[in-house]
Parts: sequence; structure tokens; C-alpha cells
Amino acid sequence: MTKIDIFSGFLGAGKTTLIKKLLAEAYQGEKLVLIENEFGEISVDGGFLKETGVEISEMSSGCICCSLVGDFGDALKKVLAQFHPDRILIEPSGVGKLSDVIVAVQNVADQESELRLNSFVTVVDATKVKGYMKNFGEFYNNQVESAGTLILSRTQNLSQDRLEQMVALLREKNPKAAIITTPWSDLDGKTILAAMEEPSLEEEMLAHMRAEHEAHEHEHHHHHDHDDHEEGEEHEHHHHHDHDEEDHEHHHHHDHGDHDEECSCGCHDHDHHHHHHDADEVFTSWGRETVKPFEKAELEKMLADLDIGECGAILRAKGIVRSAGGGWLHFDYVPEEWSVREGPADFTGRLCVIGADLKEDRLAALFGL
Repeated sequence: MTKIDIFSGFLGAGKTTLIKKLLAEAYQGEKLVLIENEFGEISVDGGFLKETGVEISEMSSGCICCSLVGDFGDALKKVLAQFHPDRILIEPSGVGKLSDVIVAVQNVADQESELRLNSFVTVVDATKVKGYMKNFGEFYNNQVESAGTLILSRTQNLSQDRLEQMVALLREKNPKAAIITTPWSDLDGKTILAAMEEPSLEEEMLAHMRAEHEAHEHEHHHHHDHDDHEEGEEHEHHHHHDHDEEDHEHHHHHDHGDHDEECSCGCHDHDHHHHHHDADEVFTSWGRETVKPFEKAELEKMLADLDIGECGAILRAKGIVRSAGGGWLHFDYVPEEWSVREGPADFTGRLCVIGADLKEDRLAALFGL
């Protein structure tokens, strides 16, 4: 399987700098091909990238998302046949429409079973968002709107207020993409790649809780069928169950009580009924990305306030946010138990709350978002 990563971004946003960082810190050991598509740009980067062992196919005669869509497909198939790479990196022209590039790549992937469109990101110069939206509306906005991940460059040159304003402008155009706001010097390339490839914190937590829910249902039915087992099988079941309990205790210790003793969904009201519902019906979620910094003490107070019940029946909360004192704070919450600790930087601040009957406006007010 060959993955394709598309790196879009307006002229001078930092696409090549980002690719160099990922080559050095995230893509080691992979066989890579970089396809650059220059359109009215002088190719000054080819020399450096060739030194890394990456083959470059430069198509300087046009823009892949315009006149070269057909030829681009042939070029992609040729690269696949000639190099059989683990990953193809595509750096389109800075004035191209990302949506057209995505379509062009997907058309080839539909014909070639070993090709997969893995990610499509847009590198955004955080200091120029407002001006570019105003002056280059259609092309610029298309790159923002079409991205799966928005990777902000030069955020260290902005004040907190200004950064929040720029993120808000980008969010208006693209409410779903992950937005990387942390300065690249504070991040390892693997963290950036994970943000490009992995689901949101909200999806991650919901998937985890659905898995717990299904496991609990399985265990529930298993207990009902238990009496039908022969004695030898019963002994074997007990042995396996004991092993599971050891794993459970280990998990419990590290995750601050992920399981409620009566019910893995953590909500006593569902105790007699939740087996008849899909996990999607049992859980709802509220999540946010934010560049806002938090004081550790105020964050602990917010988590304590989740127990009051005014925001709904909260089952779990998790997040990584900037610390007002510098650095980053990681927090975990289950009813009546929570922790806030210092930890490594993430690509931006993000938090998620899962529960029943969530009051989203009250959660936003509680966290000041």
C-alpha cells in the first residue's frame, strides 16, 4: 500500500520547511517519492531534497489542478510502477486549488488499488490569514476549506489575542479540520504526522468508550451463558477472567478509574436499560480545540465542577491545553476523580467531554470557550 500525503499552502507559507521536518523526524525508514508541481515558481528546493534520497518529479509546464490533471494521473501511475514507494508526497503549486488536487489524486487511487489518499493538509502563514482571505479569496479560501488539517506557521510571531482571532477566521471556513497552532520548534515531526493522520480527540475517546461498552455487553451475556458450560470449561473461563481482572486493575490505575463498577458506560440510570441501546445512543460528546492558556488551579476547579451535574451526566473528560505558566497541562476526569499534570506539547490545545444529556452551552461557559 502506498500512502499519498498532499501538502497545500499559499506561496511562502512554509510547505517545504514542513516537508523537511517530516522527512527528518517522522518518515524515517519509509521509501518516499516527492512530486513537486511548480507553477510560476523557481525551484530552489530540489537540491536539498535530493540529498535526502527522495526522488523528485518536477512538472514545471503547468499546474496539476488545472491543465495537467490528466497528465498528473499518468505521472502518478508511472511513479508507482517505477519506485513502488511506501509514501508519495505531493507539493502542489502555491496558487492551486486543493479541492482539485484531491479529486485528481482520488481519481487515480480509485483505479490503483495499492494507492490510498492518506492526508491533505494546508500550511497557513498565521501572520497573513486576514490579508490573504481579503486579497486572494477564492484560491486561498479553497485551500483552507478543503484541508483535513490546517498547519499554522509563524504562530510564535503573534500575540495570544491575535492568534485566537486568526484561528476563529479559519474555523469559519473549516469547522472540522484539526488546526496545529503550536510553534513547529516545540513539536516533533511525529506529533504533526499524528495530527494529520489520526482522528480527533473526540472520535478517539468515543471509539474507546464504544469498545468498552461492547466489551461490557459481551461480558454481560457471557455471565448469562455461564451456567451452560461444563466444569472444565468453567475452570478455563475463571482463569481467563482472572487474567482480565489483572489487566483491568492495571488499566484502572493508569487511567484514573476508566470503568464504573456497576456499568462501563458509567451512568447508573442506564444500568438496567443500556444493553438495549447502541453506544451512539448512550454517549454524546462535546469537544473543542483552543489556543487559550489555563492555570492549573482553575482547571482543577473546572473538573471538580463537572461533578455538580449542571453540565449533564459527565462520564469522562480528557484534554491537553497550554499552561498559563508556560508548558502544557494534560488532564483526565471520571466522576469524583481527576488529575491535572504537566506533559509534552500537542499540536494545539484540545479537550473533550463525554456523557449523557450534555449541556453544551454550560460546558463552553465552564471552560471559558
